[in-house]
Amino acid sequence: AQTGKASTQLAAFENELGVQPPLGFFDPLGLLEDADQERFDRLRYVEVKHGRVCQLAFLGQIVTRNGIHLDGPIDKAGNAFDSFPNGLAAVFGPDAIPQAGLLQIVAFVGFLELFVMKDSANGAEPGEFPGDFRNGALDFGWDTFDEETKLSKRGIELNNGRAAMMGILGLMVHEKLGEIDMVADLPIIGALQ
Repeated sequence: AQTGKASTQLAAFENELGVQPPLGFFDPLGLLEDADQERFDRLRYVEVKHGRVCQLAFLGQIVTRNGIHLDGPIDKAGNAFDSFPNGLAAVFGPDAIPQAGLLQIVAFVGFLELFVMKDSANGAEPGEFPGDFRNGALDFGWDTFDEETKLSKRGIELNNGRAAMMGILGLMVHEKLGEIDMVADLPIIGALQ
């Protein structure tokens, strides 16, 4: 009887955005067993947010590893942006960004998290969907799209975020493999050093 109840509840999410071939509805850890719509929306919000962060991280890796850095000094001591290593070495390692710089980054991200990037999952007025951070101020033409286009664009963002989560994880693994003398020669960016 329990199996029937769980499969009935999981079937409630079979038609949600992001359920698509070849996997269909995929919940290998059982996070949605006995879950309601509110729990699903919270997990979708987290998935979208992590996907957005990973898209930025992946793009940052590709850009900086191609030698493109901001001009000018990063601090009052005159250190240039390109004087710090790329990837995880910029955070952990002998030539890492100074602790005060990391604290500024964490404080800025915390400010955005607490006061700017809000949706109904964390106290803002309800948006159209989980992860809707427009907050009545930003639009960029979203309201001009029909419902089919909006669903398509949200699905594309969800899939790109999923791919970016795997991509940035792969780049981090390859960077660590380089530390144990396994050369990983990647397309576009070459061997990670």
